[in-house]
Amino acid sequence: MARVTTPWDESTRPTAAGLDPTPPDAPGGAAGQHLLDVHDHYRAELAQLRDVLDQVRAGSMGAGAARSQLNAMAVRANTWVLGSACQSYCLALTQHHSMEDAAIFPHLGAQDHGLAAIVARLGEEHRAIHELLETVDSALVGLVSDPGDLTGVQAAVDALTEALLSHFAYEERELVGPLSQHGFYAGQL
Repeated sequence: MARVTTPWDESTRPTAAGLDPTPPDAPGGAAGQHLLDVHDHYRAELAQLRDVLDQVRAGSMGAGAARSQLNAMAVRANTWVLGSACQSYCLALTQHHSMEDAAIFPHLGAQDHGLAAIVARLGEEHRAIHELLETVDSALVGLVSDPGDLTGVQAAVDALTEALLSHFAYEERELVGPLSQHGFYAGQL
């Protein structure tokens, strides 16, 4: 992967003072472990996305087939753009982020006021990631009209990869302990 930068300055990320390093396997740690499991699933699908791009580059898959393959995955679809590439993958990620923004982050913020700046920052990163998803989709649409030029798609996928991996690591570092400590259950929605 070519070195790209995230759409945010990682050095400005707030951290929790005196963060309880409760491991996800501690009593009550199911919520923290669930976050890790969900992120691992998205990491695997991101690797699958990159593999599809490699297949297109190698000529073993056309752009249309690549979009179909991505539609069968689990991370895309925001409500603003219908019928775009990566529909399933982006839908799942959008739903994951929406649940975090609407329910999990407010729950954690109410349990620990020291997390307010962290959950606000994570919400900002969610919006930046969704802009990157739109960039990937636009690049894939462009690839259909110019199948010989993978430059835009590669750059968009590299930027998405960098941002997602950075975001997941930050979110895990800051929230697995609080989730394990305070829990979160679907009944709290």
